[in-house]
Amino acid sequence: MKKIIRKLHRYLGLIFSVSILMSSGSGVIHVLMTRTQEPPPSAKPSGAFLDTAAISFTPAEAFPTKKPAAINIRNIGGKPHYQAFIPGQRSLTYIDATTGKENPEADANYAREIAAGFLGSDKVRRTDYLTAFNSEYIGIFRMLPVYRYDLDDGKGTRVYISTVTGSVTRHTDDEKQFEASVFTNFHKLGFIPNKNLRDWTLILLTAAAFAISILGIVLFFLTRPKKRTA
Repeated sequence: MKKIIRKLHRYLGLIFSVSILMSSGSGVIHVLMTRTQEPPPSAKPSGAFLDTAAISFTPAEAFPTKKPAAINIRNIGGKPHYQAFIPGQRSLTYIDATTGKENPEADANYAREIAAGFLGSDKVRRTDYLTAFNSEYIGIFRMLPVYRYDLDDGKGTRVYISTVTGSVTRHTDDEKQFEASVFTNFHKLGFIPNKNLRDWTLILLTAAAFAISILGIVLFFLTRPKKRTA
């Protein structure tokens, strides 16, 4: 029994030591990231002051037939707009509060203003519109849909914008993303695209590491020196 447990502990430990190395390595990277990367940007109103005196239409007048579940007032292009959440409608509805007319371009324009204000430059360009998470904008950021805007500063600076919250949900660049990608691949096996396969692989590796630890404890007690009898 001692020989069997010793062999199991030895060879299983050798096989699954890779996962232990990856987990410990990701822990080191995580600590480094907390010291080198800025905390997530805080949600705060963007743009210039809202000119409430320019509002010429009440919400009831702006939405005579539609029944919004919620309404925000956003400053877009220097004009107040009603941003409405209509039940059963995936996209947001924007009504110019100065004219009472719907503005279909308001959502994209609003995202661009947020990006330009956050990065301090008008030279931002829209590069993506996400309705699902991907390898860079992962599930921990939670908010969807989001716009991606890039700044051509030689660093690959980019931001992800939620017009629902009116804020930047993620701010990164090539260097920060490299660190994040290494952490994701080491800690969460992000290089496996299929989520079910990735989760079951993580379960297997974690269970194996647990079993090896148990075998080591059992082996310690089986091989401990016996007390000499008088």
